[in-house]
Amino acid sequence: MTAPLGLAALTVLDTAPLQQVDLAEKHGFDTIGIRLLPAAPGTTAYPLHEDEGALDALIRRLDDSPIEVFDLEIIRLGADFDPKSYVSLLEAGARLGAKAVLVGGDDRDRSRLTDSYARLAELCAQYGIVAGLEFMPWTAVPDAATAVEIVSQADGPARSVLVDGLHVGRSSTTLDDLAAIPRDWLHYAQMCDGSVPAPADDAELIRQAREERLVPGSGGIPLADIWSTLPAGLPVSIELPNEPLRRALGTDAWLARLVAATREVLAQVPAATGR
Repeated sequence: MTAPLGLAALTVLDTAPLQQVDLAEKHGFDTIGIRLLPAAPGTTAYPLHEDEGALDALIRRLDDSPIEVFDLEIIRLGADFDPKSYVSLLEAGARLGAKAVLVGGDDRDRSRLTDSYARLAELCAQYGIVAGLEFMPWTAVPDAATAVEIVSQADGPARSVLVDGLHVGRSSTTLDDLAAIPRDWLHYAQMCDGSVPAPADDAELIRQAREERLVPGSGGIPLADIWSTLPAGLPVSIELPNEPLRRALGTDAWLARLVAATREVLAQVPAATGR
């Protein structure tokens, strides 16, 4: 089964959603992801949920395109999390046909974080969107096992764990941990590679994750082994920010290279996947 490919927001974060659709069409992607809220204060985002005209324009563009919106970014679960703050984002996402919203866990109070995720998942379910809790080694959800523990306390169809190849390679997550994630909690996964050995400090981990990921197959992360634990045909979002390499090649050649490299990695995954 051929996995649908998504163009993640972070890969071309300087590109507005309308132009992102153009790039996705040109380079053989099936979906796009849109960053509606910034990952960190002062960073780029496109708050379509606050701009009715821009949202309508994108919906009209998508009506004439084979490209679909798959995921939205990013809801961060902090100590002051209030799900009501994200109603307009989810309403916009439902209008766009989005399937998932990316969720980061920042609250170091595990009980409160778990409760916040459960409340968010309950809200997301009302809009037909899953709440993809992404484990990242510098956050309060550092590995797959922790993500599973948190998501298991929620109810309903919006429960979801998001696997990013970079974070698997740079956390304590094992292949057995990935295989243990309930299959119905996996809705998409993010593909990229990374240098080995991994940085030792969180600041450099974060910098590389946001600015210096590597083309699949050019780093040291065992991507084919990781994908062998995931369901066959699981949608793949290519999340690969690396502006120096992108500028050196040009955006068109860069995206063509990412698509080809991702397909090559997926072709290396043993056929008997999807446990």
